[in-house]
Amino acid sequence: MTSAEQLYDVIILGGGAAGLMCALTAGKRGKQVLVLEVSNKFGKKILMSGGGRCNFTNLDVQPEHFICNNPHFVKSALSQYSQWDFINLVERHGIAYHEKSQGQLFCDHSAKDILNLLLSECRAVGVHLQKSCTVEDVGKDSDYTIKTSQGQFTGRNLVVATGGLSIPTLGGATGMGYRVAEQFGLQVNQTEASLVPFTLTGKWHDHAAALAGVSVPVAVSVPAHGFTDSLLFTHRGLSGPAILQLSNYWYSGDLISIDLVPGLNASERLLRAKSDSPNKSIVSSLSEYLPKSLLHVLQSEWWPGSADQALQGYKNEELVQLGDRINNWQLTPSGTEGYRTAEVTRGGVDVDDISSKSMQVKGHDGLYFIGEVLDVTGHLGGYNFQWAWSSGYVAGLNV
Repeated sequence: MTSAEQLYDVIILGGGAAGLMCALTAGKRGKQVLVLEVSNKFGKKILMSGGGRCNFTNLDVQPEHFICNNPHFVKSALSQYSQWDFINLVERHGIAYHEKSQGQLFCDHSAKDILNLLLSECRAVGVHLQKSCTVEDVGKDSDYTIKTSQGQFTGRNLVVATGGLSIPTLGGATGMGYRVAEQFGLQVNQTEASLVPFTLTGKWHDHAAALAGVSVPVAVSVPAHGFTDSLLFTHRGLSGPAILQLSNYWYSGDLISIDLVPGLNASERLLRAKSDSPNKSIVSSLSEYLPKSLLHVLQSEWWPGSADQALQGYKNEELVQLGDRINNWQLTPSGTEGYRTAEVTRGGVDVDDISSKSMQVKGHDGLYFIGEVLDVTGHLGGYNFQWAWSSGYVAGLNV
């Protein structure tokens, strides 16, 4: 380090949700903090999240809302900085917000409110913010030396908050955090796009494209997990909250099950309709539960005869079989839309190498990993932001 080169207490790689939370927390403790952001703006993912309104947390945050190879790992950080702590911060800044379904909290006006909160808190405590700064090399002697496109920086502590690989068009999904982890001997678990729509091929792709924009409440599942929420047909396959949630637990080649009328026994409904109104068609009998456009597609695949054929023209066994398919549609997606549209990255730096109480790497003093770069994936609904706030805060307390 040259005599003119400043020694920072903390250098943070990544100016997203976790990095900025860590920066403001450490800054409040009087630490000299430098944040290095590769893209031309801080908090790009914050700005585009929640349709521009930022689903910044959830009223019900529990460890089971997170996927991690150590299910206990998230408990310490979530207890040290809870959703109520972040809500209090939002309220202190006078940001108006509202609850949507299932405890999800969104800004009334704009996601810019959350980013401005973080940046103003950072500036108030003297955090140095450097954007459009590409990290070229990370070294460790007595301190951490970061060579970048904007010069060399040295810090006593290094916090890696580089995020994952999702939405590369934002400019920050470089994989740098994983390379730093491997440089220091940490295990990086396989990374995959998650909270992401499914793609289909063949006839079901064509049907989904024809139904693009149609949304239905469903229950979807893989053998170990299931969710009840909305499914949305798209030009490429299936999306909507239920599908995005399920993608966290889906692996290539897995079969998924879709109940198109959750809470209703479709076989019993059809048999009763045949008894009560034998001249009605299957489509008209089910149209109060499902869109006719979807029923016409299902009719072309799942039952013989014309769409307006009367129920009395079907054997009871045929109606039972059809009802079973409606309650348990078995489908194998061809894949996902990938990182291009994924909200998060599943996988990442193995948490067995990280202290859950401080976010410091075991055996590497002064090295911390926080946020999405870790192998911690939250459910849809504000949980990934809460993980960013909680893990960032904990690291900020310990650097």
